Amino acid sequence: MKTLNKLSKYHFSRYFKLFFILWDIVLLNIAIVLSALIGYDNLDRLFLTQVQTISLLTNLIWIILLLYNNSFKIIRIEPIESILKRTIKKCIVHSALITVFVVFLNYTDISRICLLYFYSFFFLLLMISRYLSIKLLKYIRAKGYNFKSFIVVGANDTGERIRKMLAKDLTYGYRFLGFFDEKVDPFAFISGPVVGDFDDLEGFIVKRKVDEMYIALHIENISVINKLIRICEHNMVRIKFIPDFQLYTKSSKVEISFYDNTPVLMFRREPLEYTVNRIIKHVFDFCFSLAVILLIFPWLFPIVIIIIKLESPGPVFFKQQRSGRDNQAFSCLKFRSMRVNSLSDSKQAGKGDNRITKFGSFIRKTSIDELPQFFNVFIGNMSVVGPRPHMINHTKQYSELINNYLVRQYAKPGITGWAQVNGYRGETKEIIDMENRVEFDIWYIENWSLLLDIRIIIKTVINIFKGEENAY
Repeated sequence: MKTLNKLSKYHFSRYFKLFFILWDIVLLNIAIVLSALIGYDNLDRLFLTQVQTISLLTNLIWIILLLYNNSFKIIRIEPIESILKRTIKKCIVHSALITVFVVFLNYTDISRICLLYFYSFFFLLLMISRYLSIKLLKYIRAKGYNFKSFIVVGANDTGERIRKMLAKDLTYGYRFLGFFDEKVDPFAFISGPVVGDFDDLEGFIVKRKVDEMYIALHIENISVINKLIRICEHNMVRIKFIPDFQLYTKSSKVEISFYDNTPVLMFRREPLEYTVNRIIKHVFDFCFSLAVILLIFPWLFPIVIIIIKLESPGPVFFKQQRSGRDNQAFSCLKFRSMRVNSLSDSKQAGKGDNRITKFGSFIRKTSIDELPQFFNVFIGNMSVVGPRPHMINHTKQYSELINNYLVRQYAKPGITGWAQVNGYRGETKEIIDMENRVEFDIWYIENWSLLLDIRIIIKTVINIFKGEENAY
Protein backbone atom coordinates (compact mmCIF):
# COMPACT_ATOMS: atom_id res chain seq x y z
CA MET A 1 0.00 0.00 0.00
CA LYS A 2 2.97 2.31 0.56
CA THR A 3 3.84 1.90 -3.11
CA LEU A 4 0.30 2.84 -4.17
CA ASN A 5 0.41 5.84 -1.86
CA LYS A 6 3.62 7.09 -3.44
CA LEU A 7 2.43 6.45 -7.01
CA SER A 8 -0.88 8.25 -6.36
CA LYS A 9 1.04 11.50 -5.83
CA TYR A 10 2.29 11.49 -9.43
CA HIS A 11 0.12 12.79 -12.28
CA PHE A 12 0.41 9.80 -14.60
CA SER A 13 -2.71 10.93 -16.47
CA ARG A 14 -0.56 13.54 -18.24
CA TYR A 15 1.34 10.75 -19.96
CA PHE A 16 -1.61 8.40 -20.38
CA LYS A 17 -2.14 9.21 -24.06
CA LEU A 18 1.47 8.38 -24.95
CA PHE A 19 1.50 5.24 -22.80
CA PHE A 20 -1.84 4.09 -24.25
CA ILE A 21 -0.57 4.34 -27.83
CA LEU A 22 2.81 2.74 -27.10
CA TRP A 23 1.21 -0.16 -25.24
CA ASP A 24 -1.24 -0.82 -28.09
CA ILE A 25 1.63 -0.81 -30.60
CA VAL A 26 3.49 -3.35 -28.45
CA LEU A 27 0.40 -5.59 -28.42
CA LEU A 28 -0.08 -5.15 -32.17
CA ASN A 29 3.48 -6.26 -32.93
CA ILE A 30 3.23 -9.19 -30.53
CA ALA A 31 0.14 -10.26 -32.51
CA ILE A 32 2.14 -9.95 -35.77
CA VAL A 33 4.90 -12.21 -34.39
CA LEU A 34 2.42 -14.78 -33.01
CA SER A 35 0.50 -14.92 -36.30
CA ALA A 36 3.75 -15.50 -38.19
CA LEU A 37 4.83 -18.28 -35.83
CA ILE A 38 1.52 -20.11 -36.23
CA GLY A 39 0.82 -19.29 -39.87
CA TYR A 40 4.35 -19.65 -41.27
CA ASP A 41 6.00 -21.83 -38.54
CA ASN A 42 8.90 -19.35 -38.47
CA LEU A 43 9.68 -15.64 -38.52
CA ASP A 44 11.60 -15.57 -41.81
CA ARG A 45 8.63 -14.36 -43.86
CA LEU A 46 8.33 -11.29 -41.66
CA PHE A 47 11.35 -9.89 -43.50
CA LEU A 48 9.70 -10.06 -46.93
CA THR A 49 9.09 -6.61 -48.43
CA GLN A 50 5.33 -7.05 -48.80
CA VAL A 51 4.95 -8.37 -45.25
CA GLN A 52 7.05 -5.53 -43.83
CA THR A 53 4.99 -2.97 -45.78
CA ILE A 54 1.69 -4.31 -44.43
CA SER A 55 3.16 -4.57 -40.92
CA LEU A 56 4.14 -0.91 -41.10
CA LEU A 57 0.68 0.00 -42.38
CA THR A 58 -0.99 -1.89 -39.54
CA ASN A 59 1.01 0.17 -37.04
CA LEU A 60 0.38 3.50 -38.75
CA ILE A 61 -3.36 2.92 -39.29
CA TRP A 62 -3.87 1.85 -35.67
CA ILE A 63 -2.07 4.98 -34.41
CA ILE A 64 -4.26 7.15 -36.65
CA LEU A 65 -7.42 5.41 -35.42
CA LEU A 66 -6.36 5.95 -31.80
CA LEU A 67 -5.62 9.63 -32.36
CA TYR A 68 -8.87 10.14 -34.24
CA ASN A 69 -11.72 11.40 -32.06
CA ASN A 70 -9.79 10.85 -28.79
CA SER A 71 -10.09 7.05 -28.88
CA PHE A 72 -7.52 6.81 -26.09
CA LYS A 73 -9.72 8.81 -23.74
CA ILE A 74 -11.25 6.80 -20.91
CA ILE A 75 -13.76 8.73 -18.78
CA ARG A 76 -13.81 7.69 -15.13
CA ILE A 77 -17.53 6.91 -15.12
CA GLU A 78 -17.52 5.21 -18.53
CA PRO A 79 -18.61 1.56 -18.19
CA ILE A 80 -16.18 -1.09 -19.38
CA GLU A 81 -18.76 -2.28 -21.93
CA SER A 82 -18.56 1.09 -23.68
CA ILE A 83 -14.75 0.96 -23.84
CA LEU A 84 -14.79 -2.58 -25.25
CA LYS A 85 -17.46 -1.63 -27.80
CA ARG A 86 -15.37 1.31 -29.00
CA THR A 87 -12.31 -0.95 -29.34
CA ILE A 88 -14.28 -3.49 -31.37
CA LYS A 89 -15.34 -0.76 -33.83
CA LYS A 90 -11.73 0.33 -34.26
CA CYS A 91 -10.66 -3.27 -34.95
CA ILE A 92 -13.36 -3.66 -37.62
CA VAL A 93 -12.34 -0.43 -39.37
CA HIS A 94 -8.65 -1.38 -39.13
CA SER A 95 -9.19 -4.85 -40.63
CA ALA A 96 -11.29 -3.40 -43.45
CA LEU A 97 -8.59 -0.86 -44.38
CA ILE A 98 -5.79 -3.43 -44.30
CA THR A 99 -7.84 -5.83 -46.43
CA VAL A 100 -8.39 -3.08 -49.00
CA PHE A 101 -4.64 -2.39 -49.13
CA VAL A 102 -3.76 -6.08 -49.53
CA VAL A 103 -6.30 -6.57 -52.33
CA PHE A 104 -5.59 -3.25 -54.08
CA LEU A 105 -1.79 -3.75 -54.02
CA ASN A 106 -2.22 -7.43 -55.01
CA TYR A 107 0.20 -8.62 -52.33
CA THR A 108 0.50 -12.35 -52.95
CA ASP A 109 3.04 -12.86 -50.14
CA ILE A 110 0.43 -11.94 -47.57
CA SER A 111 -1.35 -15.03 -46.29
CA ARG A 112 -5.06 -14.48 -45.70
CA ILE A 113 -4.94 -17.12 -42.96
CA CYS A 114 -2.12 -15.22 -41.25
CA LEU A 115 -4.21 -12.04 -41.38
CA LEU A 116 -7.02 -13.93 -39.67
CA TYR A 117 -4.58 -15.19 -37.01
CA PHE A 118 -3.24 -11.66 -36.55
CA TYR A 119 -6.63 -10.09 -35.93
CA SER A 120 -7.67 -12.93 -33.64
CA PHE A 121 -4.56 -12.47 -31.49
CA PHE A 122 -4.67 -8.66 -31.63
CA PHE A 123 -8.34 -8.53 -30.68
CA LEU A 124 -7.82 -10.98 -27.81
CA LEU A 125 -4.79 -9.10 -26.48
CA LEU A 126 -6.63 -5.76 -26.70
CA MET A 127 -9.69 -7.07 -24.88
CA ILE A 128 -7.62 -8.63 -22.09
CA SER A 129 -5.49 -5.49 -21.80
CA ARG A 130 -8.47 -3.12 -21.67
CA TYR A 131 -10.31 -5.29 -19.18
CA LEU A 132 -7.35 -5.73 -16.83
CA SER A 133 -6.38 -2.04 -16.97
CA ILE A 134 -9.91 -0.93 -16.00
CA LYS A 135 -10.07 -3.54 -13.24
CA LEU A 136 -6.68 -2.38 -11.93
CA LEU A 137 -7.78 1.26 -11.87
CA LYS A 138 -10.99 0.34 -10.07
CA TYR A 139 -9.03 -1.71 -7.52
CA ILE A 140 -6.66 1.21 -6.85
CA ARG A 141 -9.58 3.65 -6.45
CA ALA A 142 -11.50 1.25 -4.21
CA LYS A 143 -8.46 1.28 -1.89
CA GLY A 144 -8.73 5.05 -1.62
CA TYR A 145 -6.11 6.18 -4.15
CA ASN A 146 -6.30 8.11 -7.42
CA PHE A 147 -9.35 10.05 -6.22
CA LYS A 148 -10.65 13.43 -7.31
CA SER A 149 -12.52 15.55 -4.79
CA PHE A 150 -15.45 17.58 -6.05
CA ILE A 151 -18.08 20.02 -4.85
CA VAL A 152 -21.44 20.93 -6.39
CA VAL A 153 -22.74 24.49 -6.56
CA GLY A 154 -26.52 24.29 -6.68
CA ALA A 155 -28.53 22.31 -4.11
CA ASN A 156 -31.25 21.27 -6.56
CA ASP A 157 -32.37 18.28 -8.62
CA THR A 158 -29.65 18.85 -11.26
CA GLY A 159 -26.92 19.07 -8.61
CA GLU A 160 -28.22 15.95 -6.86
CA ARG A 161 -28.22 14.00 -10.14
CA ILE A 162 -24.54 14.73 -10.80
CA ARG A 163 -23.62 14.01 -7.17
CA LYS A 164 -25.43 10.69 -7.25
CA MET A 165 -23.86 9.76 -10.58
CA LEU A 166 -20.27 10.49 -9.51
CA ALA A 167 -20.51 9.24 -5.92
CA LYS A 168 -22.55 6.06 -6.43
CA ASP A 169 -19.48 3.87 -7.04
CA LEU A 170 -16.12 4.28 -5.26
CA THR A 171 -14.35 2.74 -8.25
CA TYR A 172 -15.18 5.85 -10.30
CA GLY A 173 -12.59 7.68 -8.23
CA TYR A 174 -14.67 10.67 -7.05
CA ARG A 175 -15.06 11.93 -3.48
CA PHE A 176 -17.97 14.31 -2.77
CA LEU A 177 -17.22 17.13 -0.32
CA GLY A 178 -20.55 18.96 -0.25
CA PHE A 179 -23.13 21.30 -1.80
CA PHE A 180 -22.94 25.10 -1.88
CA ASP A 181 -26.01 27.26 -2.35
CA GLU A 182 -27.71 30.38 -1.00
CA LYS A 183 -31.00 28.52 -0.70
CA VAL A 184 -31.76 24.80 -0.93
CA ASP A 185 -34.50 23.89 -3.39
CA PRO A 186 -37.39 22.84 -1.08
CA PHE A 187 -38.81 20.50 -3.75
CA ALA A 188 -35.52 18.68 -4.36
CA PHE A 189 -34.43 15.60 -2.41
CA ILE A 190 -30.85 16.47 -1.46
CA SER A 191 -29.04 13.55 0.19
CA GLY A 192 -25.59 15.18 0.47
CA PRO A 193 -24.47 17.80 3.01
CA VAL A 194 -24.90 21.52 2.24
CA VAL A 195 -21.64 22.93 3.67
CA GLY A 196 -22.10 26.61 2.91
CA ASP A 197 -23.30 29.40 0.67
CA PHE A 198 -21.49 31.22 -2.17
CA ASP A 199 -19.51 33.41 0.25
CA ASP A 200 -18.08 30.33 2.00
CA LEU A 201 -16.85 28.79 -1.21
CA GLU A 202 -13.43 30.39 -1.60
CA GLY A 203 -12.43 29.71 1.99
CA PHE A 204 -13.50 26.07 1.64
CA ILE A 205 -11.47 25.64 -1.56
CA VAL A 206 -8.35 27.12 0.09
CA LYS A 207 -8.77 24.94 3.19
CA ARG A 208 -9.68 21.68 1.45
CA LYS A 209 -8.13 20.10 -1.64
CA VAL A 210 -10.85 20.47 -4.28
CA ASP A 211 -10.10 19.12 -7.78
CA GLU A 212 -13.36 19.89 -9.58
CA MET A 213 -16.38 22.14 -9.14
CA TYR A 214 -19.70 21.28 -10.82
CA ILE A 215 -22.08 24.21 -11.32
CA ALA A 216 -25.76 23.29 -11.41
CA LEU A 217 -27.20 26.82 -11.37
CA HIS A 218 -29.66 28.34 -13.81
CA ILE A 219 -28.06 30.48 -16.51
CA GLU A 220 -29.79 33.57 -15.07
CA ASN A 221 -27.20 33.52 -12.24
CA ILE A 222 -24.57 34.83 -14.64
CA SER A 223 -22.91 37.20 -12.14
CA VAL A 224 -22.56 34.38 -9.59
CA ILE A 225 -21.20 32.01 -12.25
CA ASN A 226 -18.61 34.60 -13.36
CA LYS A 227 -17.50 35.00 -9.75
CA LEU A 228 -17.18 31.23 -9.36
CA ILE A 229 -15.08 31.02 -12.51
CA ARG A 230 -12.65 33.62 -11.15
CA ILE A 231 -12.40 31.78 -7.81
CA CYS A 232 -11.76 28.42 -9.49
CA GLU A 233 -9.15 29.71 -11.93
CA HIS A 234 -7.35 31.57 -9.14
CA ASN A 235 -7.19 28.39 -7.06
CA MET A 236 -6.53 25.92 -9.92
CA VAL A 237 -9.86 24.14 -9.55
CA ARG A 238 -11.35 22.76 -12.76
CA ILE A 239 -14.87 24.03 -13.31
CA LYS A 240 -17.65 22.16 -15.12
CA PHE A 241 -21.21 23.21 -15.96
CA ILE A 242 -24.28 20.98 -15.70
CA PRO A 243 -26.99 22.63 -17.84
CA ASP A 244 -30.46 21.31 -17.08
CA PHE A 245 -31.64 20.25 -20.55
CA GLN A 246 -34.67 18.56 -19.01
CA LEU A 247 -36.20 22.04 -18.76
CA TYR A 248 -36.49 21.97 -22.54
CA THR A 249 -36.54 18.31 -23.57
CA LYS A 250 -37.06 14.81 -22.21
CA SER A 251 -34.06 13.61 -24.20
CA SER A 252 -31.30 12.10 -22.08
CA LYS A 253 -28.69 12.80 -24.76
CA VAL A 254 -27.79 16.03 -26.49
CA GLU A 255 -25.24 16.90 -29.12
CA ILE A 256 -23.13 20.02 -29.49
CA SER A 257 -21.77 21.13 -32.85
CA PHE A 258 -19.64 24.15 -33.63
CA TYR A 259 -20.62 26.47 -36.46
CA ASP A 260 -17.29 28.21 -36.83
CA ASN A 261 -16.65 29.24 -33.19
CA THR A 262 -20.29 29.25 -32.15
CA PRO A 263 -21.52 26.23 -30.14
CA VAL A 264 -24.92 24.97 -31.26
CA LEU A 265 -26.90 22.65 -29.01
CA MET A 266 -29.14 19.96 -30.47
CA PHE A 267 -31.57 18.26 -28.12
CA ARG A 268 -30.89 14.79 -29.42
CA ARG A 269 -28.20 13.01 -31.36
CA GLU A 270 -29.33 11.30 -34.55
CA PRO A 271 -26.78 8.80 -35.86
CA LEU A 272 -28.83 8.31 -39.04
CA GLU A 273 -28.30 11.96 -39.99
CA TYR A 274 -24.71 11.02 -40.87
CA THR A 275 -24.36 10.02 -44.52
CA VAL A 276 -22.16 6.99 -43.77
CA ASN A 277 -24.71 5.57 -41.33
CA ARG A 278 -27.58 6.14 -43.76
CA ILE A 279 -25.65 4.31 -46.49
CA ILE A 280 -24.88 1.40 -44.12
CA LYS A 281 -28.54 1.10 -43.11
CA HIS A 282 -29.77 1.40 -46.70
CA VAL A 283 -27.35 -1.28 -47.95
CA PHE A 284 -28.35 -3.57 -45.08
CA ASP A 285 -32.06 -3.00 -45.78
CA PHE A 286 -31.61 -3.63 -49.50
CA CYS A 287 -29.61 -6.85 -49.04
CA PHE A 288 -31.84 -8.18 -46.24
CA SER A 289 -35.09 -7.47 -48.11
CA LEU A 290 -33.69 -8.95 -51.33
CA ALA A 291 -32.69 -12.13 -49.47
CA VAL A 292 -36.19 -12.48 -47.98
CA ILE A 293 -37.85 -11.84 -51.36
CA LEU A 294 -35.68 -14.42 -53.14
CA LEU A 295 -35.55 -17.10 -50.44
CA ILE A 296 -38.93 -16.96 -48.67
CA PHE A 297 -41.47 -15.39 -51.01
CA PRO A 298 -41.33 -18.00 -53.86
CA TRP A 299 -42.57 -20.87 -51.67
CA LEU A 300 -44.52 -19.07 -48.89
CA PHE A 301 -46.47 -16.50 -50.91
CA PRO A 302 -48.42 -19.00 -53.07
CA ILE A 303 -49.58 -20.89 -49.93
CA VAL A 304 -50.69 -17.71 -48.12
CA ILE A 305 -52.39 -16.30 -51.24
CA ILE A 306 -54.41 -19.48 -51.84
CA ILE A 307 -55.62 -19.71 -48.22
CA ILE A 308 -56.62 -16.02 -48.12
CA LYS A 309 -58.60 -16.33 -51.37
CA LEU A 310 -60.34 -19.52 -50.18
CA GLU A 311 -61.27 -18.17 -46.75
CA SER A 312 -62.97 -14.88 -47.65
CA PRO A 313 -63.71 -12.77 -50.74
CA GLY A 314 -61.57 -9.72 -51.46
CA PRO A 315 -58.00 -8.79 -52.47
CA VAL A 316 -54.99 -10.78 -51.27
CA PHE A 317 -53.04 -7.68 -50.29
CA PHE A 318 -54.19 -4.88 -48.05
CA LYS A 319 -52.81 -1.49 -49.08
CA GLN A 320 -53.07 1.48 -46.73
CA GLN A 321 -51.70 5.03 -46.59
CA ARG A 322 -49.44 5.39 -43.57
CA SER A 323 -47.08 8.03 -42.17
CA GLY A 324 -43.46 7.63 -43.24
CA ARG A 325 -40.21 9.49 -42.75
CA ASP A 326 -40.67 13.28 -42.38
CA ASN A 327 -44.38 12.50 -42.01
CA GLN A 328 -44.72 11.81 -45.74
CA ALA A 329 -47.51 9.35 -46.62
CA PHE A 330 -46.75 6.09 -48.44
CA SER A 331 -48.63 2.93 -49.41
CA CYS A 332 -47.92 0.21 -46.85
CA LEU A 333 -48.46 -3.39 -47.98
CA LYS A 334 -49.80 -6.27 -45.87
CA PHE A 335 -51.48 -9.59 -46.44
CA ARG A 336 -55.20 -9.08 -45.86
CA SER A 337 -56.07 -10.57 -42.46
CA MET A 338 -59.61 -9.13 -42.13
CA ARG A 339 -62.84 -9.39 -43.98
CA VAL A 340 -63.32 -6.38 -46.25
CA ASN A 341 -64.81 -3.60 -44.10
CA SER A 342 -65.29 0.17 -44.07
CA LEU A 343 -63.46 0.75 -40.76
CA SER A 344 -60.02 -0.51 -41.79
CA ASP A 345 -58.61 3.02 -42.23
CA SER A 346 -59.86 4.36 -38.90
CA LYS A 347 -60.24 1.60 -36.32
CA GLN A 348 -57.34 -0.39 -34.86
CA ALA A 349 -57.54 -4.15 -34.65
CA GLY A 350 -58.36 -5.25 -31.11
CA LYS A 351 -58.48 -8.46 -29.14
CA GLY A 352 -61.43 -10.59 -30.28
CA ASP A 353 -62.03 -8.31 -33.29
CA ASN A 354 -64.74 -10.06 -35.35
CA ARG A 355 -63.34 -8.55 -38.55
CA ILE A 356 -60.25 -10.81 -38.34
CA THR A 357 -60.51 -14.15 -40.16
CA LYS A 358 -59.25 -17.41 -38.69
CA PHE A 359 -56.24 -17.54 -40.98
CA GLY A 360 -55.87 -13.79 -40.50
CA SER A 361 -55.51 -14.35 -36.77
CA PHE A 362 -52.72 -16.87 -37.41
CA ILE A 363 -50.72 -14.66 -39.79
CA ARG A 364 -51.08 -11.67 -37.45
CA LYS A 365 -49.76 -13.64 -34.46
CA THR A 366 -46.81 -14.94 -36.50
CA SER A 367 -46.28 -11.57 -38.27
CA ILE A 368 -46.61 -13.27 -41.67
CA ASP A 369 -49.10 -10.54 -42.62
CA GLU A 370 -46.20 -8.02 -42.49
CA LEU A 371 -43.99 -9.90 -45.00
CA PRO A 372 -45.16 -7.93 -48.09
CA GLN A 373 -43.62 -4.87 -46.44
CA PHE A 374 -40.23 -6.20 -47.54
CA PHE A 375 -41.25 -4.82 -50.94
CA ASN A 376 -41.65 -1.44 -49.21
CA VAL A 377 -38.15 -1.89 -47.80
CA PHE A 378 -36.77 -2.94 -51.19
CA ILE A 379 -38.09 0.19 -52.93
CA GLY A 380 -36.90 2.41 -50.08
CA ASN A 381 -39.93 3.84 -48.28
CA MET A 382 -39.53 1.54 -45.26
CA SER A 383 -36.68 -0.03 -43.31
CA VAL A 384 -36.35 -3.50 -41.80
CA VAL A 385 -36.07 -1.89 -38.36
CA GLY A 386 -37.62 1.41 -37.33
CA PRO A 387 -40.70 2.95 -35.68
CA ARG A 388 -43.83 1.14 -36.87
CA PRO A 389 -45.85 3.19 -39.40
CA HIS A 390 -49.22 4.35 -38.15
CA MET A 391 -52.41 5.21 -40.00
CA ILE A 392 -52.61 8.83 -41.21
CA ASN A 393 -55.53 9.73 -38.97
CA HIS A 394 -53.82 8.16 -35.93
CA THR A 395 -50.71 10.24 -36.61
CA LYS A 396 -52.84 13.40 -36.65
CA GLN A 397 -54.67 12.34 -33.49
CA TYR A 398 -51.63 11.38 -31.41
CA SER A 399 -49.47 14.30 -32.59
CA GLU A 400 -52.00 16.60 -30.91
CA LEU A 401 -52.06 14.55 -27.70
CA ILE A 402 -48.32 13.79 -27.35
CA ASN A 403 -45.89 16.70 -27.80
CA ASN A 404 -42.90 14.74 -29.08
CA TYR A 405 -44.91 12.20 -31.08
CA LEU A 406 -43.70 13.38 -34.50
CA VAL A 407 -40.04 12.95 -33.48
CA ARG A 408 -40.51 9.26 -34.35
CA GLN A 409 -41.07 10.36 -37.97
CA TYR A 410 -37.41 11.48 -38.19
CA ALA A 411 -36.58 7.90 -39.21
CA LYS A 412 -37.96 5.56 -41.85
CA PRO A 413 -40.73 3.33 -40.48
CA GLY A 414 -39.80 -0.30 -39.95
CA ILE A 415 -41.30 -3.78 -40.22
CA THR A 416 -40.21 -4.30 -36.61
CA GLY A 417 -38.90 -1.88 -34.03
CA TRP A 418 -37.39 -1.32 -30.59
CA ALA A 419 -40.83 -0.58 -29.11
CA GLN A 420 -42.31 -3.78 -30.56
CA VAL A 421 -39.61 -6.12 -29.19
CA ASN A 422 -40.08 -4.49 -25.77
CA GLY A 423 -43.79 -5.35 -25.65
CA TYR A 424 -45.36 -2.24 -27.18
CA ARG A 425 -47.06 -3.64 -30.25
CA GLY A 426 -50.63 -4.05 -31.29
CA GLU A 427 -53.57 -2.01 -30.05
CA THR A 428 -52.98 1.15 -28.00
CA LYS A 429 -55.97 1.25 -25.64
CA GLU A 430 -54.70 4.08 -23.43
CA ILE A 431 -52.71 7.23 -24.23
CA ILE A 432 -49.93 5.96 -21.92
CA ASP A 433 -49.46 2.96 -24.25
CA MET A 434 -48.68 5.28 -27.16
CA GLU A 435 -46.48 7.51 -24.96
CA ASN A 436 -44.39 4.48 -24.00
CA ARG A 437 -44.16 3.39 -27.63
CA VAL A 438 -43.02 6.87 -28.68
CA GLU A 439 -40.42 6.89 -25.89
CA PHE A 440 -38.91 3.63 -27.17
CA ASP A 441 -39.02 4.85 -30.78
CA ILE A 442 -37.16 8.05 -29.89
CA TRP A 443 -34.59 6.05 -27.93
CA TYR A 444 -34.00 3.95 -31.04
CA ILE A 445 -33.50 7.06 -33.20
CA GLU A 446 -31.00 8.48 -30.71
CA ASN A 447 -29.07 5.22 -30.26
CA TRP A 448 -29.17 3.62 -33.72
CA SER A 449 -26.40 1.25 -34.75
CA LEU A 450 -26.25 -1.66 -37.17
CA LEU A 451 -25.67 -4.01 -34.23
CA LEU A 452 -28.84 -2.68 -32.59
CA ASP A 453 -30.80 -3.41 -35.79
CA ILE A 454 -29.46 -6.98 -35.88
CA ARG A 455 -30.29 -7.40 -32.19
CA ILE A 456 -33.88 -6.24 -32.78
CA ILE A 457 -34.29 -8.59 -35.76
CA ILE A 458 -33.06 -11.57 -33.71
CA LYS A 459 -35.33 -10.63 -30.81
CA THR A 460 -38.27 -10.30 -33.22
CA VAL A 461 -37.72 -13.82 -34.57
CA ILE A 462 -37.47 -15.20 -31.02
CA ASN A 463 -40.70 -13.42 -30.02
CA ILE A 464 -42.52 -14.84 -33.05
CA PHE A 465 -41.72 -18.40 -31.96
CA LYS A 466 -42.37 -17.68 -28.29
CA GLY A 467 -45.63 -15.92 -29.02
CA GLU A 468 -46.57 -12.43 -27.86
CA GLU A 469 -49.48 -11.40 -25.67
CA ASN A 470 -50.26 -8.31 -27.78
CA ALA A 471 -50.03 -10.10 -31.14
CA TYR A 472 -53.65 -10.28 -32.32
